[in-house]
Amino acid sequence: MGVVNVTPDSFSDGGRFLDADAAAAHGVQLAREGADLLDVGGESTRPHAERVGEDEERRRVIPVLERLADQVSGVQLSIDTSKLAVARAALAAGATYVNDVTAFRHDPELAGLVAEAKADCCLMHMLGDPRTMQDDPRYDDVVADVKAFLEARLAFAVAEGVPEDRVMLDPGIGFGKTVEHNLQLLRRLDEIAALGRPVVIGTSRKSFLGKLTGREVGERLAGTIASNVLALERGATVFRVHDVAPVRDALAVAAATVAR
Repeated sequence: MGVVNVTPDSFSDGGRFLDADAAAAHGVQLAREGADLLDVGGESTRPHAERVGEDEERRRVIPVLERLADQVSGVQLSIDTSKLAVARAALAAGATYVNDVTAFRHDPELAGLVAEAKADCCLMHMLGDPRTMQDDPRYDDVVADVKAFLEARLAFAVAEGVPEDRVMLDPGIGFGKTVEHNLQLLRRLDEIAALGRPVVIGTSRKSFLGKLTGREVGERLAGTIASNVLALERGATVFRVHDVAPVRDALAVAAATVAR
């Protein structure tokens, strides 16, 4: 899953692809590098990020999705949003996948839209919201708590008409978690995979990698690769990354050695 941020303030590449043509060209390049899915987002979910109005979010992402729908083939287009109106416009523009970091909590009607559109979706765990999630995250058992949350949100989506085989689950690395919480989730990712749905993992360039290695955002490729290879071995099947080509190569080599 290649990341296409159409934002001025994303933690890794904010502002680089705010122009629709630049964002679409970036998406085309990620597809050439081997992305199976392009995840287009118009609102940053980094810690302490401010909310973006739905009109502005639509203005950012719809032209990019329209361009990508014309310029790439064989690649699924995803909209990274928790807003019903944005998702509806994105699906009309060519998206067939909704990546909701709130797992249909921000706008529960989004589940019905996904069901009606026969779209795929990803439901992610996040403690609180981007403005507050890193203030003082605490859990009884982070893996058990995240697993229970994802199981409940999967049940909600299915009850709203979304076929179970169209749902993927994301434990939300870095979304209301300390470094140790993130490591526990990676260490015990097989417990999340036991829910029986494809697990999406998003560690790319994240701050916990910087805390472990001392590297700045643009220097975290090695950490990103290591964390994704470990996630593969423990059951993840979808990898949300900024650097598609090197991570894909690493996963191809690792997959050739992993017994299934």
